[in-house]
Amino acid sequence: MAIKTFNLPDPGEGLVEAEIVEWKVSPGDTVKVNDMVLEIETAKSLVELPIPWAGTVKELLVEVGQTIDVGTPIISVDDGLGGEEAPVAPSIPGEKAEGSEAILVGYGAKAGATARRPRKGQAAVPAASSAPTETEQIAAAAPVAEPVAPAPRVESPAPAVPSAAPSVVPAGGRPRAKPPVRKLAKDLGIDLASVTPTGADGVITRDDVTNHASGASVNGAAAQADSTATPAATAYRMPFGAGEREERIPIKGVRKMTAQAMVGSAFTAPHVTEWITVDVTKTMELVDRLKGSREFKDVKVTPLLVLARALVLAVKRNPGMNATWDEANQEIVQKNYVNLGIAAATPRGLIVPNIKDAHALTMLELAQAIGQLTATAREGRTQPAEMSGGTMTITNVGVFGVDSGTPIINPGESAIVCFGAIRKQPWVVTDADGNDEIAIRHVTQLAVSFDHRLIDGELGSRFLSELAAILADPAQALVWG
Repeated sequence: MAIKTFNLPDPGEGLVEAEIVEWKVSPGDTVKVNDMVLEIETAKSLVELPIPWAGTVKELLVEVGQTIDVGTPIISVDDGLGGEEAPVAPSIPGEKAEGSEAILVGYGAKAGATARRPRKGQAAVPAASSAPTETEQIAAAAPVAEPVAPAPRVESPAPAVPSAAPSVVPAGGRPRAKPPVRKLAKDLGIDLASVTPTGADGVITRDDVTNHASGASVNGAAAQADSTATPAATAYRMPFGAGEREERIPIKGVRKMTAQAMVGSAFTAPHVTEWITVDVTKTMELVDRLKGSREFKDVKVTPLLVLARALVLAVKRNPGMNATWDEANQEIVQKNYVNLGIAAATPRGLIVPNIKDAHALTMLELAQAIGQLTATAREGRTQPAEMSGGTMTITNVGVFGVDSGTPIINPGESAIVCFGAIRKQPWVVTDADGNDEIAIRHVTQLAVSFDHRLIDGELGSRFLSELAAILADPAQALVWG
């Protein structure tokens, strides 16, 4: 037989390590070429890795929860062909991995090269629409995922062997359970050796672990966690007020990178934030008309779409907003294109995918791009390349019913627009004869934070004013467009 060892490949984008999230195979399983065998989390995304050969899984070389470097051996496979063991180095995009039998799908820096598993019950919230109870902007955003309920609690002790009863332990001395079940037990602080298995051949199932946890709760016996282990941020947390009084969650993956980037931005670029309150009633009327049009029947039309289009037009009139500060070369780099970022809050942290060359898209094409961006983020399939190269970002607090905020500039950019909740409220309206009256109007707040090294108050104010002018009267875009 020939035992081949597969190493953690280079995910691209300058990333050098990844965390093992879930094994999808166990020793003894049969795999085919490009079967997904493992899910990892990099600092930018969740990625499912395919195996480059067909054969039988011999050994899983890393545990769930480990963070390992690129090039670390992760799995060995017996291809049944005979010969010596052939380790496989991280593959290079466009090349065939040495010792492999097929070109491996899904590695390297090439955009769209890796597959990702959608996470059920978890949705991304595009941060660029307004409060759903006040407007129809919620259509622009995926709904905020409701917290997943903790492990089910039984009303009476389950007819299982008491928690002290040991599980069936194989000759190797390790309880038999699949990696996801081991991870669940670790998160709940349960020693698998104390769980009674009900699965075939003495395998511990997910229900065995959750029932054990529930039984321990009913009997008043707290699960004892490994004192050296750090609980992970998962859907299996104990309910508030139960269990330990404090929980320590490792800072890693997307959240770690986001934190580092935000600190770097906040303490490198001198931020200035300005606000403006806008009557967007005409924008809401336009949204209603577009929803009823034949051209837009297959896409979601929301105020976010109008804001995105208005931003592109305002940037064209104020190109200095779409620039970056090059400290090393002491230059201002003005970009004559708009890669429009849409901030999205996900269970893994904030991500900012961007729409490439948004300035070149029609209104319909922009709507389609926003819909695709939203769907991809919701399913956890956003590619690292889709989060790089942005020039300006829209973020939203309105989807949470918040009026405004002072957003931190996305690293590599010089401005970010904040979209607040759209609310119906009294507003002074002046008619054609100059008479004032109070009317109920749709009103929102816009804010823009900018880097004061290259954007002065005059430029920032003019940009924000023109952005608001288009939302107040979308017909203005016909004059400026």
